[in-house]
Amino acid sequence: MLGRIFTVGGYTLLSRLTGFARDIMLAAILGAGPVADAFFVALRLPNHFRAIFAEGAFNAAWVPAYAHVHGERGEAAARLFADRIFTLLLASQVVLLIVAWLFMPQAMSLLAPGFSEDAEQRKLAIELTRITFPYLLLITLVTLYGGMLNVMQRFASAAAASIFLNVAMMMTLALAAWFPTAGHAAAWGVLISGFLQYFLLAGDLARHGGLPRFAPLRLDEDVRAFFRALGPATLGSMGTQVALFADTIIATFLPAGALSALYYADRLNQLPIGVIGIAIGTVLLPEMSRRITANDHDGAMKAQRRAFDFTLLFSIPFVAAFLTVPDEIMRALFARGAFSKADAAAAGSTLAAYAIGLIPFVLIRSAVATFYARKDTATPVRASLSGIAVNVALKLALMGSLAQIGLALATAVGVWTNLLLVLFFAVRRGFLVLDRAWLQSLAKFLLTGLILATVFWLIARFCGSALSAMHFRDEVTLALLAVGGTTVYALAILALFGRRWLVSLVRG
Repeated sequence: MLGRIFTVGGYTLLSRLTGFARDIMLAAILGAGPVADAFFVALRLPNHFRAIFAEGAFNAAWVPAYAHVHGERGEAAARLFADRIFTLLLASQVVLLIVAWLFMPQAMSLLAPGFSEDAEQRKLAIELTRITFPYLLLITLVTLYGGMLNVMQRFASAAAASIFLNVAMMMTLALAAWFPTAGHAAAWGVLISGFLQYFLLAGDLARHGGLPRFAPLRLDEDVRAFFRALGPATLGSMGTQVALFADTIIATFLPAGALSALYYADRLNQLPIGVIGIAIGTVLLPEMSRRITANDHDGAMKAQRRAFDFTLLFSIPFVAAFLTVPDEIMRALFARGAFSKADAAAAGSTLAAYAIGLIPFVLIRSAVATFYARKDTATPVRASLSGIAVNVALKLALMGSLAQIGLALATAVGVWTNLLLVLFFAVRRGFLVLDRAWLQSLAKFLLTGLILATVFWLIARFCGSALSAMHFRDEVTLALLAVGGTTVYALAILALFGRRWLVSLVRG
């Protein structure tokens, strides 16, 4: 399992690094004004639907169902099942795309009502979203193909696909002078990347398993079981996305730049979520599904506990950095061109608020895997809906006094509510045992985080005074934070956990 985690995590890290390069270009070219806000709405709408219906709900229902059919009845039955789901999926996505194109003005009134006060910005947002929305259809098929490849223990192409989003956007942004606005250039980059990702996954699957084909629509027991799981999974995956949707809607009423601050803060927050949380969860779900199908429930529980340890080990440094030195990070990465230091400060404060919920953000995918692997998609819904209720209530309460920072803080509290309830349900059902050894491990992780946060704070204060006259002060400060933090964290982990724990974690 470790090798597969590093495969997914490595490609995801490369995707995030190219994503940072893309965001640096976005910040320098788009800045944080009305055109940028219009583009980020155009980017967020298909991405929200993708995260709910494609990578979220669909993956949670599809991977265990396909693994079960493949393991129980063999390749031919799994192929027929994939053909039928592919046919239904493609038909539904085509209908959604047509409806979205036709009724985009009405959808924009609902999803970005704050733009109604600026006719030009509203018109631009509608135009850009019509360009980006077909990306949803393509990425949904990518998710279907990726799930099939994951069950075959092939993770590389699905993990690498998102790199094309960053590369395509950088290419079109470099040619921004040839487009009506830089927002148009970025939007066309999103659409082009959808085709590139589709052809990558389709090519891999064609070589190793065969692409799904159109099949007569027949609601046999396998298809019905899939849809029984898909409905609750859709509700369960909506928690975080409803929170981000609410952020988009509310932020359109806030001053210009609020959406941009949310975007750049979320981009950094998504680094550990993608590289660690999603990578481990992607590998864990088929692993637990395979073990549970083989009636190895103890092995499934051990795999999940190991995933929790890996997640915390790699996540703690990000939490410490985002809480203690968010301004330094934002200035070093984005404060150039049209993106001012004031914009960086607003995004940094938002990042610190998001970071309060970073641990549950990265753990939630591994936590719900124990239910999804048992084809129980209903139980996580109860936790997710509770998290949504807390989240939205806090957004409404905090948006006035804290603006976009309040929106991010509410998201953090909501995801904590979600995770704690998922863990409670798992423990009550006997799917997870939080014994004394694991609780002691949690205490050690907390102590290492406190040590690291203190070191980050001291380095930032020293650099702020000692490097005040340096032209590249922020970039040098970030480099010193990375080197010093890595050294101290490695020593703290060795001192508190010991070499034997690390060896057992790696060898499993």
